[in-house]
Amino acid sequence: MNCDLGWKPDPRSAVPLFLQIKEFIKGKIESGEWPVGTQIPTQRALARSFEVNRSTVVAALEELKADGLIQGKSGSGTRVVNHSWSLLSSSAPPDWNAYVRAGIHPPNLPAIQEINRAEFDPHVIRLGTGELSPQLYPREMMKQVMGSVSDRIHSLGYEEPKGLLPLREQLSEYLRTIGIEASPSSILIVSGALQALQLIAFGLLQQGSSVFLERPSYLYSLNVFQSAGVRLFGVPMDESGMTTTVITEQKKRRNAALLYTISSFHNPTGITMSAERRQELLRMCEQEQLPIIEDDVYRELWLDEPPPPPLKALDKNGLVLYLGSISKTLSPGLRIGWVTGPESVIDRLADIKMQTDYGSSSLSQWVATEWLASGKYFEHLDQIRRELRIRRDIALEALEDHLSGLAEWPIPKGGFYIWMRLFPSLSLRELFEQALKEGILINPGNVYDGNDSCHLRLSYSYASPGDLQNGIRRLSKLIQKLSR
Repeated sequence: MNCDLGWKPDPRSAVPLFLQIKEFIKGKIESGEWPVGTQIPTQRALARSFEVNRSTVVAALEELKADGLIQGKSGSGTRVVNHSWSLLSSSAPPDWNAYVRAGIHPPNLPAIQEINRAEFDPHVIRLGTGELSPQLYPREMMKQVMGSVSDRIHSLGYEEPKGLLPLREQLSEYLRTIGIEASPSSILIVSGALQALQLIAFGLLQQGSSVFLERPSYLYSLNVFQSAGVRLFGVPMDESGMTTTVITEQKKRRNAALLYTISSFHNPTGITMSAERRQELLRMCEQEQLPIIEDDVYRELWLDEPPPPPLKALDKNGLVLYLGSISKTLSPGLRIGWVTGPESVIDRLADIKMQTDYGSSSLSQWVATEWLASGKYFEHLDQIRRELRIRRDIALEALEDHLSGLAEWPIPKGGFYIWMRLFPSLSLRELFEQALKEGILINPGNVYDGNDSCHLRLSYSYASPGDLQNGIRRLSKLIQKLSR
């Protein structure tokens, strides 16, 4: 259970701390927030959250046990067994935890859940976060865009199924600049590229089929396809991107339905697929009649030179579904992405999206339209590239100063990430936990490949330059300590 409870007892109150805690937990139980069967956080976790001694928490829990509201069992923790109403009722309340366990969508990996919680702790140095720093938010430009948008909007009703037409028209023009011919009718606006993957998983694939993807891949840290009954099959990578040797051999054996690739500045490795490999992969998938999902959300974050043309730009047979987004380049909070492909596929996905959320935010779509139409988006991209080059170089210098001899890493040419391989043999789980205790958040490689035991995904996009240097220095000390 998340132990960031958003409340702390008041030490200035005349009511003893343990009774304040008792009443707070009792309120959670009586309101149904912690229904019968809920396992409450550990004593240590509660003490940390409430910023009190463990003995104070123990006293509060003993009071709740005496009232018959909770019960502790060795090996299974402390659970809610009653609420004040159930003590007066002859019928048992519903077991919501049984519903939680029965849901078709699997929970996130424990490490991912911990990362998601820790990212909102202001005292943590976020060395793994794949997001632009708040310091890079284009405040003045956004003010100008919002001002222009307010004059253009006449209402904020639902948009048509494929999304706001002016935005799709702007995207059609943008895609042409990277070699992709896509009319507005072949573009669907989605709430981030992740939603496009969810729509594809539930709208186009059959249960029991497989999706080929790079190994490692950030999709292993999610349950997008698995929730739809679709399996993942990892394809090895080399310095040129996804290898192609196993695709023909494994397609029938694995009942492959699609191939998914992050072709430019791959997450987590940072690798960009070479032009030659793109042609080879496209040719092989055409031969095997294996459709491709090209996730290109990092494309515009090149730092040294632009990546090769997208697979979609080479596609003359409608084989590729192309995903893009402004979440990585501008603002994840706008929740605007797009998918382009054959119109019949886009129509199908648009229909499912309407059943899911009745369309992405109208306001966000108008804002994205203005960013593109005004040219400010491309001006912003130039600024972001300059800033990310500085941060990348600071991170690389800190790694050289503090981790040389302990690890190796490639020099990223774009995107957010450094895929670092550790030389010492140590537990990634222990390193993750110890780093978090020290106020440093890292992303261990095993969330992107369950068999990985030696990689970390470091990000230079979020932490400030000073935090990058400080965090890497402190991380190196932890690695040295744990490898002794």
